[in-house]
Amino acid sequence: MADLQALKQKFLEIYGESAAPIAAFHAPGRVNLIGEHTDYNGGYVFPAALTFGTTMLARPREDQSIGFASTNMKLRKQISIADIAYTEEDDWINYPKGIVRHLQLEGFPVTKGYDLLFHGEIPNGAGLSSSASIEVVTAYGLMTLEGYPTDTVKIALLAQKTENQFVGVNCGIMDQFAVANGKKDHAILLMCDTLEYSHVPFQSGSYKLVIGNTNKRRGLVDSAYNERRSQCEQAVVDLQKQFPDITLLGQISLAQFNEYKHLITDETVRRRAQHVVEEIDRVLQSIEVLKANNLEAFGKLMIGSHDSLRDLYEVTGAELDAMVAAALKVPGVLGARMTGAGFGGCTVSLVHEDSVQTFIDQVGKEYTEQTGLVPSFYVCDIGNGVEQVGEAL
Repeated sequence: MADLQALKQKFLEIYGESAAPIAAFHAPGRVNLIGEHTDYNGGYVFPAALTFGTTMLARPREDQSIGFASTNMKLRKQISIADIAYTEEDDWINYPKGIVRHLQLEGFPVTKGYDLLFHGEIPNGAGLSSSASIEVVTAYGLMTLEGYPTDTVKIALLAQKTENQFVGVNCGIMDQFAVANGKKDHAILLMCDTLEYSHVPFQSGSYKLVIGNTNKRRGLVDSAYNERRSQCEQAVVDLQKQFPDITLLGQISLAQFNEYKHLITDETVRRRAQHVVEEIDRVLQSIEVLKANNLEAFGKLMIGSHDSLRDLYEVTGAELDAMVAAALKVPGVLGARMTGAGFGGCTVSLVHEDSVQTFIDQVGKEYTEQTGLVPSFYVCDIGNGVEQVGEAL
């Protein structure tokens, strides 16, 4: 978590002194432990909030303008509440700006101006949900300061709507949901179609989650994300010949899929659907093995997930594959897989605490030899979802 006093000094440098109190809010990044590209298919995912994320300092203003500043980005703006609209040159500011607009549309108007300072500890473009973290902390902070009830499920939906309709990224609900509803030392079993969820204890004991950033940048808007999504929709159309009531791949079982997959005539579309249905099944198996505290079995499911994302869904790419292959050579590693949308971004590995430094050294060296890129590693704990972390600073 950020140093709030140091952030306050930065805030005062940018915005100056005022009698109004400064409040602080924090929303985490997230890692998805298993269940990838299932969210927009109405299937289960299994994400967890991390202990690092985005801190937002906020202070009311006398006028109807909102100041946007970040310790991570040079771009700063002051925008009238009446003039909130998407503009490409506003770059990162479109995320919090979109939240202000959607709060208004959902009946939670921002009634006064605020100065906002964001401090992100999530590597930008790494696939740990920096955008969802910004969106959720903005919504939670402004709703708290305006005196609205802060229902974290509603906030997740509002943040997803902002991403879909304001920013223009056709993402599922998982990222925003995990960021808003995380719980320390628990992962979230989430059914994306219905938003039914439960917190599942994730007791890793002497094992650590190590996130490896490939430092291969990926842009969701420009990637094959929307193409995969339409292939899944095509699979549903084909399977409706047997299951006329289904609208999402997550609504059929693995057994049903295996019996009727021949109805999907395009081989590529069939492989995409096979990944989704099998991945949902892997999530459900994960819950069972974690309840039995069988981390070895969970590690094997992680490996199976990566293999499927590489071979059936084809969203990994050379960098992620190289990092996972290197990770699995290290003694003390139970499992490793890509996490996030793919095409770059991050891996997540379950590593014995005695092997963490060896892992970082060995995987880093081999990955650089294979790709020419220098990776970054983060040893993680599972933390809480969005919360207020300071008032009247």
